[in-house]
Amino acid sequence: MVLKIRLARFGKTNKPFYNIVVAHARTARNSKPLEVLGTYDPVPKPPPFEEGKPVKDIKLDTARAKYWLGVGAHPSDPVRRLLSMIGLMEPKYTVQKMRQTEMEQREAAQREEAVAALEGR
Repeated sequence: MVLKIRLARFGKTNKPFYNIVVAHARTARNSKPLEVLGTYDPVPKPPPFEEGKPVKDIKLDTARAKYWLGVGAHPSDPVRRLLSMIGLMEPKYTVQKMRQTEMEQREAAQREEAVAALEGR
């Protein structure tokens, strides 16, 4: 059966708190998971020494996360973003990748225009 690494929501209304869990893909969001890997608190907290930006708290057992990724568990998009922030995965979208694909699309369009111009003669 397919495994997913995803977020299970806890907390109050307007105060979300998530567990990062490994579960079967077809089970409900808050059903009993196979393993809890960590927690994620998306509500920004003030920085420890009152300087800088507010901090979102992420606690994760990186060894177990690496194990489940190695076994073949598929992370959901929000979990992929969190894992890429920690450094366990490559980001799905980066500015450099987006610019590169835009340039490739422009070059392909220019080639098509050139071919169409040559065929039109």
